[in-house]
Amino acid sequence: MQASAGLVAGSHNRNELVVILRDEDSSRKAAEHLSGQTCHICGDDVGLTIEGELFVACNECAFPICRACYEYERREGSQVCPQCKTRFKRLKGCPRVDGDEEEDDIDDLENEFNLEGRSNGQDMNHGFAADAITCVSDLPRVNVHPDYQLPLLTNGQMVDDTPPDQHALGPSFMGGGGKRIHPLPFPDPSLPVQPRAMDPSKDLAAYGYGSVAWKERIEIWKQKQEKLHMMKSDDGSKDGYFDDLDLPLMDEARQPLSRKLRIPSSQINPYRMIILIRLVVLGFFFHYRVMHPVNDAYALWLVSVICEIWFALSWIFDQFPKWFPIDRETYLDRLSLRYEKEGQPSQLSHVDVFVSTVDPVKEPPLVTVNTVLSILAVDYPVEKVSCYVSDDAAAMITFEALSEASEFARKWVPFCKKFNIEPRAPEWYFAQKIDYLNDKVLPSFVRERRAMKREYEKFKVRINALVAKARKVPEEGWTMQDGTPWPGNNIRDHPGMIQVFLGQRHDIDGNDLPRLVYVSREKRPRFSHHKNAGAMNALVRVSAVLTNAPYVLNLGCNHYINNSKALREAMCFMMDPLLGKRVCYVQFPQRFDGIDSHDRYGNTNTVFFDINMKGLDGIQGPMYVGTGCVFRRIALYSYDAPKPKKPPTRTCNCWPKWCCGCFCSGRRKKKQPNKQRKARNSKQRDEEASPLVCTATDGIEEGVSLNTGKAGNNFAMSEQKLEKKFGQSPTFIASTLLEDGGTLNGAIPASLLKEAIHVISCGYEDKTEWGKEVGWIYGSVAEDILTGFKMHCHGWRSIYCVPARPAFMGSALINVSDRLNQVLRWALGSIEIFLSRHCPLWYGYGGGLKWLERLSYVNATVYPWTSIPLVAYCTLPAVCLLTGNFIIPELSNVASLWFVSLFICIFATSILEMRWSGVGVDEWWRNQQFWVIGGVSAHLFAVFQGLLKVIAGVNTNFSTMTSKAGDDGEFSELYELKWTTLLIPPTTLLIVNLIGVTAGISNAINNGYDSWGPLLGKLFFAFWVLAHLYPFLKGLLGRGNRTPTIIIIWSTLLASAFSLLWVHVNPFVAKSDGPPLEECGLDCD
Repeated sequence: MQASAGLVAGSHNRNELVVILRDEDSSRKAAEHLSGQTCHICGDDVGLTIEGELFVACNECAFPICRACYEYERREGSQVCPQCKTRFKRLKGCPRVDGDEEEDDIDDLENEFNLEGRSNGQDMNHGFAADAITCVSDLPRVNVHPDYQLPLLTNGQMVDDTPPDQHALGPSFMGGGGKRIHPLPFPDPSLPVQPRAMDPSKDLAAYGYGSVAWKERIEIWKQKQEKLHMMKSDDGSKDGYFDDLDLPLMDEARQPLSRKLRIPSSQINPYRMIILIRLVVLGFFFHYRVMHPVNDAYALWLVSVICEIWFALSWIFDQFPKWFPIDRETYLDRLSLRYEKEGQPSQLSHVDVFVSTVDPVKEPPLVTVNTVLSILAVDYPVEKVSCYVSDDAAAMITFEALSEASEFARKWVPFCKKFNIEPRAPEWYFAQKIDYLNDKVLPSFVRERRAMKREYEKFKVRINALVAKARKVPEEGWTMQDGTPWPGNNIRDHPGMIQVFLGQRHDIDGNDLPRLVYVSREKRPRFSHHKNAGAMNALVRVSAVLTNAPYVLNLGCNHYINNSKALREAMCFMMDPLLGKRVCYVQFPQRFDGIDSHDRYGNTNTVFFDINMKGLDGIQGPMYVGTGCVFRRIALYSYDAPKPKKPPTRTCNCWPKWCCGCFCSGRRKKKQPNKQRKARNSKQRDEEASPLVCTATDGIEEGVSLNTGKAGNNFAMSEQKLEKKFGQSPTFIASTLLEDGGTLNGAIPASLLKEAIHVISCGYEDKTEWGKEVGWIYGSVAEDILTGFKMHCHGWRSIYCVPARPAFMGSALINVSDRLNQVLRWALGSIEIFLSRHCPLWYGYGGGLKWLERLSYVNATVYPWTSIPLVAYCTLPAVCLLTGNFIIPELSNVASLWFVSLFICIFATSILEMRWSGVGVDEWWRNQQFWVIGGVSAHLFAVFQGLLKVIAGVNTNFSTMTSKAGDDGEFSELYELKWTTLLIPPTTLLIVNLIGVTAGISNAINNGYDSWGPLLGKLFFAFWVLAHLYPFLKGLLGRGNRTPTIIIIWSTLLASAFSLLWVHVNPFVAKSDGPPLEECGLDCD
């Protein structure tokens, strides 16, 4: 099926599959299966050999190529198979070319020099076939003949752990069901065994590392290198013999693709020391607080001590996961040297990019298409990038916007790559206030940039016209160009839809473009669709059927690619032979555009991304934060991480076994039948739950292997267990067994489309492990935290990548109401995780989760509960000022020392933290302010809303209502007030503390000089609360003196209530401690 064939819509449950063509003169046609063996380069028939058999050019993977293209590729091209990258062998009837000297096993003197009458072939096309939408697999499925035994080189003994069928000297055969496709007879002793071509992305262990032959080759290579160095030192390289050697490049390509940068000891050691000192000071502080209660205000003292203890525990949960912070550095040049050799096809891995959108009103189509355009223009081989856009609203406006974007991409992508511009989202590129002529020496750049800007303005007009048109929906619903009703007119009841916009189309320069696929999963009433997590799982399945890239990039529709080399940055970790196989995902920090210079509500969140995440990277890796993350696909399938092999235990015979004084002697086995039985049962369950991934040993670094079951003999799970885990899709199940990705050979495009519609049907996940163990995990609106937590429990580690130029940029919510609603959603997700079986306090023990990493997840799920003591603690200053009491008794000199020491430790910890992280003081202070603002509002509501939802099953919603619109300007949304119930708690705390400060000062003025001393501590406490709530107060007041009416009414009501309370307390009446006065009855006059 061609990319422009049309929209494929259907329902697996209703047995419907239709193709809606986009041309006006087209009508609805049923999908037909394609048949015939055609060349994937020129489109002609493959043809037959001189013996009448089907012509097979590649004996490794049987990639369909006709004889003409095969001979042209051997004579003029790279001489390698486009699919498996194996060098073409000379077949009978074909002339020799350079490099065939070693192939002496095939003698064909009649056709040795017969070059006449042969076709010149066609140019090599490494993209998709004209009638296919699936990518070329880089991983052939190899089946070795069961009766064939590879002769060993050491008297029949294996010298390494490499199985015979994966040995470097082992022959490779391709076929299904035991049927061979090799043109020669199967075992022929007279023919020499052909060595298999080596893939640089695979580890050397898969090619016989450790064998005698390999050791001999290494020794020979070392001798040659030593000889060359001796010749170079003697001759001084004056004869030019070494000019053609690429030894420095070879050495550079063998170097690691990334490295870990430790924080300098001069910065990290004082930081750790002050943390320990702070712990000691906290111990003495709480000893004093508990042992010295305030008898006159016992209730206030008890509440304050409980709150302070909780704050200390919360600080411990947050602080100790930052004990081992690290930075990382990548080497993109080494990545290119290793996987993009000159004159050879790129061997970088394929990447599927997921973009999800839910509501075209809240998420404007112009923002979404800018994200898509930045993906299509990324600096990565185009045939290895596929972009999938999930439209959960089934909106025709999104569909039409992507159609417009696919046309504009034909002009935009070549412009980006020609001039190497950044960023590659046109809206943000043309909005840059910089000198775009800087470093642009090409005289045509100015002319082409102006022309491209005009094209983009026309593109924006068309998108905005679609938005304006979509505001008024026709009564009969939307219709397509051919008169067919839009399948998604009913948002809650529509079939699944798939449209391939790009894939076989070229840009204006004739170059290929990445694939762009529109996906809208099926929705029916009475089915649970699990919101964003369900949409992401649908994309995982449909991409596995169509392209099955081994890596997946997850982006929000409002996060565009700001660094065109972002995918290469991630591949420096994923494809690193020493590190990559244990990495489940690479998380990038979130950076935002359109934020005011003061960042009033802490939108940048740099304290979390530049301090907490770097600390987690030094333990087991950062959390998954929902966007800007590159996943390893098999990690999403709940497979366990590769486990490093433990070195054999060294023993000695110098002491008897009964001697317990020799620690190096063999350990005596203790009889523990119950524990052994439990361990054995647990191991069997793990083996049943961990199927072998195809070619699991290929590409795994030395000393690491996947958990492949019973002694490596459990090659696959039973079909029933696979269907129970992944669902009833044979195509998808087969794709999960390919560790390095790629699609199945011989798959028919029409059948793949039908299967893709099947896997996005609404009932596909029923009675499977999707959302429970596989894919994005359900049960919380914070599915990102839960999904990353499950991966870490399986023993995987993650990587935090912070490139010099931010990889992705997003749009932040700068309005206070929208920001609080966003924080409410995050906190509600944490509460749901805390009240579920996946709570880090009791889930995942016995797996691969490290205890400091667990502590960080505990903090991520417990932090909303801090809102209860925080609200109480912020109320205490006003109560103390109104009643005249205080939470602390009169301090002695020793007590004052502990209070001062605690404040010094708090400030010293923050200063040293900012020193090693690079976070500014203003950013740190904004983070502290919004921690209090969000804690007394969104977090508090999240606690009660989560309890109602989990325990009582009641869903509550806090709607917003616009009360005051801002002026037109760059940050007009910043001054727009949307009234919501989330504003009530912080507003109340502000008014209460302001009234308390007024009452305290008035009382001090009335009672004289002696009352000012005790007042200072209370005022400091109150001003601490007001300083943290100041950005919220500034947001309530709006711009200038135009305060919203609802704020005035609410403030008046609260001020009146607390004024009446103040009058009832009557603070101005002098309190006498003397004896009570009674009337004596005498007339003193």
